Amino acid sequence: MWAAAPVLLLLLLLLLLPLARRGAARLEPAGRAVLITGCDSGFGHLLALRLHRLGFTVFAGCLLRVLRLDVTRARDVRAAKELVLSHLPERGFWGLVNNAGISTFGETGWLPMETYEKFADVNLLGSIRTTLAFLPLLRKYKGRIVFMSSIIAYFTLGNGIYSMTKAAIEKFCDALRLEMKKFGVQVCIIQPGNYARSTKIQPPLSAEEIWSELSEEEKAVYNKEYIQERANFFNSILSEGSTNGSEVVDAMVDALTSPAPKARYMVAKLKEKALVFVCALFPTVVMDSVLSYALSK
Repeated sequence: MWAAAPVLLLLLLLLLLPLARRGAARLEPAGRAVLITGCDSGFGHLLALRLHRLGFTVFAGCLLRVLRLDVTRARDVRAAKELVLSHLPERGFWGLVNNAGISTFGETGWLPMETYEKFADVNLLGSIRTTLAFLPLLRKYKGRIVFMSSIIAYFTLGNGIYSMTKAAIEKFCDALRLEMKKFGVQVCIIQPGNYARSTKIQPPLSAEEIWSELSEEEKAVYNKEYIQERANFFNSILSEGSTNGSEVVDAMVDALTSPAPKARYMVAKLKEKALVFVCALFPTVVMDSVLSYALSK
């Protein structure tokens, strides 16, 4: 009987958590500032508009209170912080949304080291660089930090370089979330499924484009027919992406305004969630078999 007590307690907490989230009052946006990276298009652009309508003071790289912010440049991050500090509203700095990111397709050996470095700098180090700069303000005002991850953090289908950066940012967030609790700062991760048609983060690629970028060593291993098959496969995935980006923005807004935000918001189709479930709970050999079958199709 006593052995089952921890399990019963956990189930009780899971049942009560939604009630706690519904019962508390939501945040009052007026007088609070939020900085969003990566606002040229996609989720960042939609979020900036939504938060502005809600009454937040929005600092974004493309609209509203405009600022130049290349997350790979330390001086851009410092300048952004100075601008935010000089225009803080009465309730201070409430939220940082690390949304900036890039994506590409290609098997491991197809991509040069420079591409790996660029992706790590934008998708991973860029988020860390911005977070470290704004941590003092976030601790002072007991604010929120939101990171854009992806279900691709759990598995990969031809875009391992993107998966790598998202898996790394998840672990950074896990450490940060625990460390920030004592300061009253909440850290949330957004995990969208396939929203390629909403964000345009990944344009379709032609086999010719891929082939032209390959080294001579890789061209000696892969023929053009294989490259065409992989390009067709990846482009078909992109074409299936959801166009309803507002679903992801809803999760981002909840992370910023809910009295009890979730640590992770997975916004994905049922089959995508099933893949994550298999990856998390089954042996690696099972997931490898599933993905190998998908790639063979």
